[in-house]
Amino acid sequence: MKKFLLVCAALAALVACKGPKDADSEYAVDMLKKGEAIPAFSLKDRTGVLHSQADFAGKYVVYDFWATWCPDCRADLPAMKDLYAKYGDKAVFVGISFDTEPEKLDAYVAENGIGWMQLSDFVAKKESAVGDAFRIKWIPSMYLVDPEGKVMLGTVMVSKLAAALEAL
Repeated sequence: MKKFLLVCAALAALVACKGPKDADSEYAVDMLKKGEAIPAFSLKDRTGVLHSQADFAGKYVVYDFWATWCPDCRADLPAMKDLYAKYGDKAVFVGISFDTEPEKLDAYVAENGIGWMQLSDFVAKKESAVGDAFRIKWIPSMYLVDPEGKVMLGTVMVSKLAAALEAL
């Protein structure tokens, strides 16, 4: 019996020593994969101008799927602002918001000094055709897309986005 308990304790310790899981292994498993073309979409910006993926052809693009009501999105905002400041000349940054109220999005963007383009169809995430097409199951979710419109990275971790941008 002692041997059994010792083996169980050793196994428990081994499992505990593995540390925290990579968030992508839990939340980004269904995202578009590296090399896949991004889906066609069209969404309006905060001034009502319609944009599509074709607007960004020939450029690196960061697509940031988020919402003002999302605690993890809010927590990532300082890092996203830093990335925009550092890499905004190398890549176009496009926020795609799952907010349902334009006034709340506008106020949050203004209050927080978000300088990159924000697009939305102002429907809930579970109702968003664009979210479905990009296979967004969790927010924040980010894609880095190459100038040919192919996924270079799909992640829920802003640190991984930073590393990928650094490599450009």
